[in-house]
Amino acid sequence: MLKYNIFGHLVMTSFNNNIDWMKVIKKEARGKDDDDLGEVQEIRQENVITKVGLIDKVTYTIPKSFVDAFDGHVLRFKLTKEEAEARFKTKDEVWL
Repeated sequence: MLKYNIFGHLVMTSFNNNIDWMKVIKKEARGKDDDDLGEVQEIRQENVITKVGLIDKVTYTIPKSFVDAFDGHVLRFKLTKEEAEARFKTKDEVWL
């Protein structure tokens, strides 16, 4: 389904088969309430891999079914940062 976001951009919503997944790499990832879920690092068959943080890096492996929309700049998910932390946080990395 297509709709317009608050900036007047046409975006894809709901079932996300029409997203060009290669275009979301290195784009910003946001959750509900504009929660920061990092930057998209990798796309797998069923998941989106994001990383957030400068020193203490957090990695999320989020199923594509949680993607709400992509406007060409930001990949939006249908979950909060707390939900991502509880369900999809895969590892913390500390670089010294």
